Amino acid sequence: MRHHSIRRTASAAALLLAAGVLAGISQPAAHAAADPATVTVNARAGLAAMPATGLGINDAIWDQELGTNAVADLLRSAGVTMRRYPGGSYADIYHWADHTAPGGYVAPNTDFDTFMAGVRRTGATPMIIANYGTGTAAEAAGWVRQANVVKKYGVKYWTVGNENYGNGHYGSAWEADNRPDKSPHQYATEVVAYADAMKAVDPSIKVGAVLTIPAGWPDAIVAEGDAGSWNQVVLSIAGPKIDFVDLHWYPGGGSAAESMGKTEHLVDALYIVRQQIARYAGANSGRIGISLTETNVGVGQNTQPGAIFLADTYATLLANGVFTVQWWNVHNGIGNVSTVAGQTDYGDFGMFSSGNCTADGATCQPPLNTPFAPYYGLSLMNTFARPGDQFIRAATSDPLVTAHAVRRSNGDVNVLLLNRDPDSARTVTVDYAGFTPAAGAATVHTYANGAAGIATAPAGSATSQTLPPYSLTVVQARNARPVAGLPTAPGQPTATAVTDRAATISWPAGRAGAHPIAKYEVYRQFGAVSEQLGETPGTSFTVGNLRPGSRYTVNVLARDTAGNVSWASPPLSFTTGTPAQSPCAVRWTYTADWSSGYVASVDITNSGTRALPSWTLTYEWPTAWQQMNGGWNATWTETGRTVKVTSLDTSGDLAVGGTVNAGFVGGYSGPNVTPAVFTLNGNVCTTLS
Repeated sequence: MRHHSIRRTASAAALLLAAGVLAGISQPAAHAAADPATVTVNARAGLAAMPATGLGINDAIWDQELGTNAVADLLRSAGVTMRRYPGGSYADIYHWADHTAPGGYVAPNTDFDTFMAGVRRTGATPMIIANYGTGTAAEAAGWVRQANVVKKYGVKYWTVGNENYGNGHYGSAWEADNRPDKSPHQYATEVVAYADAMKAVDPSIKVGAVLTIPAGWPDAIVAEGDAGSWNQVVLSIAGPKIDFVDLHWYPGGGSAAESMGKTEHLVDALYIVRQQIARYAGANSGRIGISLTETNVGVGQNTQPGAIFLADTYATLLANGVFTVQWWNVHNGIGNVSTVAGQTDYGDFGMFSSGNCTADGATCQPPLNTPFAPYYGLSLMNTFARPGDQFIRAATSDPLVTAHAVRRSNGDVNVLLLNRDPDSARTVTVDYAGFTPAAGAATVHTYANGAAGIATAPAGSATSQTLPPYSLTVVQARNARPVAGLPTAPGQPTATAVTDRAATISWPAGRAGAHPIAKYEVYRQFGAVSEQLGETPGTSFTVGNLRPGSRYTVNVLARDTAGNVSWASPPLSFTTGTPAQSPCAVRWTYTADWSSGYVASVDITNSGTRALPSWTLTYEWPTAWQQMNGGWNATWTETGRTVKVTSLDTSGDLAVGGTVNAGFVGGYSGPNVTPAVFTLNGNVCTTLS
């Protein structure tokens, strides 16, 4: 599929050493700046911590550079902390014991031991894909034994298969699967067998199962004979046995601007995946992590869109708790050559040049291992966020400027600014909440369009910067206030007794610093703004006046008797329900889904005390990429995100206890989040599952 099984022959050439690419590179002149933009950074709105395995990449056994020191050193310089092997769809034909992949090409010096030597030289953590397609649980267990008992490599992360939903069960086949039964039920059943066999060898390992990403084919499709979609069936059977789920994301796009803009889908995609895990994976499902082990941009793989997309994708996913994000891939080879924003793009899904040419010889890549633009995006991510840093909320007033931020252990704040305008610079003013930057010039790292590397120099200040067109910038803002003596952040909050209007938040206490802790403050994240929900001297607080069917992310901060405030706790996200008692009830059912549209059935019940001669049901689409494409048994209208369903004149009264059904065809071009709140004649209804 796509690029997974592409073999490219790389010509030998001089290597570009990493030591010279991270400093002192001049930038091209900018066009006239557009209107100033405001960036808001809120240190009180804490997100996930940067994991030690966050910055990942894929290695493939058909890549003859896989085991070289030159590649390992380049990856180390970029801050790579996880490497995945043996590479995409090849994983489902690869046999580790004899280092063969029947039907595919295996390059010299790409065996498991060579890979592990490169991993160690990089200073990374390995992730291994066990062969599901043409392998067995016993073969996978043997690999665990060889890796962790015989060789004592201590390989912790093992995924069962690659893109196993692509085995033909849904009509398209690119992933090898020699089993007669190619259903999600069979895959899930064997994941259980794999996990049992592998953990019998080494109980400390973590085993992952393959899921589809929401709105990515074949998400939500239910094939004939299946009890549900791929994700539902896999989680229902394998959920109690797995430690993480594995996603891939290739969002595509018809232009560079559209491709880069797809990152706005990621938060909702993760929300749906976590809903699925919670609903289907059984008790203690909160332990199940999420990895995203393949991604690449739709347009501009080797040029600035690739770099901007990489930084935005990695930062968004890691801030929202994904434990590793991995680029596809180290080398891939020349594809369709084009020009993007004045730069030659080779259509190569690799991070480094393979040094080869088009079939007609008209265009050749730069020398072997020359980094493409995404390499510098990855390098800037390493400058921006290190393991243990806490991501914090950031937002901008300009749709073409994206911002991310982290707070470091010494109290400094790093801000990542992405200018997606290929033509114009942006002047930005950065406003901080919960953080005071030191005066004077800030250290700024910039990768501009067409640059040969990252420029590092003092420039502007922590509160004012000019971003070149099509650029990535990291601003390192020094903390003006000492962190010594502050109380420590409270521990991970939890939510209990969640209703439509209230929730009880509890947390482990922080530790006092120079002064006793006086109270804890509970804040809701409202974009990049913190809204205080309440305070208490204890470690539990019941929040009221919440909105039904709404997502909330909250943090808890400790304040001492001198007024000093701790860092934000880890985030807690929860969703309120709908009223247990209401004069109406709504049941929403998907009757068909084809990963870009669906048919839904809506049952509306009158639970009140009076018959309704007429009625209007109203709901809001959770995202901007969802729409209604016509309905029946009612009058359906759509204005912006608001949908109204009105009874027909011929419908008659909706009697007490009666139910009426209406249906419609819906469409979506991103994660399809089901509406949570319905009102009937102005009353919030009970939503039935």
